[in-house]
Amino acid sequence: MEETRTFEENMKRLEEIVQELEGNEKTLDESIKLFEEGLNLVKTCNTKLNEFETKVNDLIQKNGDQNEN
Repeated sequence: MEETRTFEENMKRLEEIVQELEGNEKTLDESIKLFEEGLNLVKTCNTKLNEFETKVNDLIQKNGDQNEN
């Protein structure tokens, strides 16, 4: 499900999950489900950040190559 969300939407949902878990108002089962969703969001966000980093590095390298000519 989180693959269809933007990075920003995933981060917002992750913040909501943290707030819900910190509220201590969920049952153990609900908390475990939220925790699992949060872990999946962290994985998705981390993958996206790595993609962004690679793209930025590629752009910097291309720009550097153009400046040398």
